[in-house]
Amino acid sequence: TRVPVSAPAGGGRVEVPRSVTAVLGQDVVLPCRYRAQEQEQVVQVTWLKRGPGAVAEVAVLNPQHGEHVQEPFVGRVLRHGHGDLEDGAILLRN
Repeated sequence: TRVPVSAPAGGGRVEVPRSVTAVLGQDVVLPCRYRAQEQEQVVQVTWLKRGPGAVAEVAVLNPQHGEHVQEPFVGRVLRHGHGDLEDGAILLRN
């Protein structure tokens, strides 16, 4: 799976694996780590699903407003990282 990522110009660096292998019927973690520069803070992580001709929002992770998962992903997408949003990994269940 190729994952497009964005970070501010001149800022830190987003680290994601080039691909993630999943086994049908099992959980899989989609890692995403932001290596912040000094004075930077991650304020939100948004996960998107890119399909043929469309992009759908899956989840938004925000420390002030909490986590919001869109239907039909409720109960199947959970935040995997803990603490600061520099670790914005999610867990896809089943």
